[in-house]
Amino acid sequence: MRNKLRFLIGLALLMAIIAGCSSNNETESNEGNTDGDSEAVSENTSIDTLKVSFVPSRDPEEIVTATEPLKELLKEELGNLGYDVKNVDINVGTTYEAVGEALSAGTTDVGLIPGGTYVLYDDGAEVVLTATRAALSNDSENPKDWNENKPTEGLEDKQATYYRSIIIAGPSEKGQELAEKVNSGEELTWEDLKSARWSVQSTSSSAGYIYPTLWLQDKFGKSITDLDNAVQSNGYGDSFAKLAAEQVDIVVGYADARRDNVDKWTADFAREATIWDETNVIGVTQPIFNDTVSISKNSEIMTDDLKAAIQDAFINIAQTEAGKEVIAIYSHEGYQKAEGSNYDGERDAQEFLKNLK
Repeated sequence: MRNKLRFLIGLALLMAIIAGCSSNNETESNEGNTDGDSEAVSENTSIDTLKVSFVPSRDPEEIVTATEPLKELLKEELGNLGYDVKNVDINVGTTYEAVGEALSAGTTDVGLIPGGTYVLYDDGAEVVLTATRAALSNDSENPKDWNENKPTEGLEDKQATYYRSIIIAGPSEKGQELAEKVNSGEELTWEDLKSARWSVQSTSSSAGYIYPTLWLQDKFGKSITDLDNAVQSNGYGDSFAKLAAEQVDIVVGYADARRDNVDKWTADFAREATIWDETNVIGVTQPIFNDTVSISKNSEIMTDDLKAAIQDAFINIAQTEAGKEVIAIYSHEGYQKAEGSNYDGERDAQEFLKNLK
């Protein structure tokens, strides 16, 4: 009986020791996990202001209004990627060059700029993304094909990494004369074009200056600087206003800029017929690589990690309905990561233009 009692007391003590050890192990394990979680959770990097600049390819007020939601979208996405941004400052440069200069100087952090502007300022700007757009129903190098297949429409099931510049003749007597010649299968002459009044964009605009110059060089061995009547407009909206008012005969722009001016043509510009009825393509350039999202190499806040976060943020934003509405102001539909070498063709174009001067 005494032995049995001793056995039971020993068994009880053993079970108590085992239970105590298990409890201690669990506590140590939990404490260890807590420490691990604490180390895994790191605070976001705080940024006071992220400055984003747009080029004036549309009316500046229209761009500012359309891109207002981008502020909160960027804050949210960058927050998820490790950066708490207090303010996103969005502005529209007075010219394409102004945005390029701001990137080079570090007075803006991010710029949505064409390839031509990026190449001119790549000493201080770095391309991180290229835009994708819906392909167009017209892509022929023959302008007559564009006129026989009006209106130009976007293809929802196909994305494009490039676009073209087109030379558009308007409703003026001279514009109609040039269009009739092209549509009848005749070749335009240098005299035909030299005698017309042109509206062009700033010299760093790919679609509004550089590639039309290359087209003139290829066709006639000439440049925009050789035209007698070429004026620089303040954006494409200004160009189409001049075309509608018959102040100019020809405008140059991205394909197909007429799609963005359909309503304005009859409402704001007071034309009776549609823009498709009153305008015709008389020239088509070689492909141009799409717009960029570029960052400043001289920004005080820019790091490799922030650059990667900005890339991912724009890609993610473009996949949301709210984001799609914002980037539609530039006809962007998405973004892909880019390398500077993607724009080597643009560098060749710039070098060629320098030699023309």
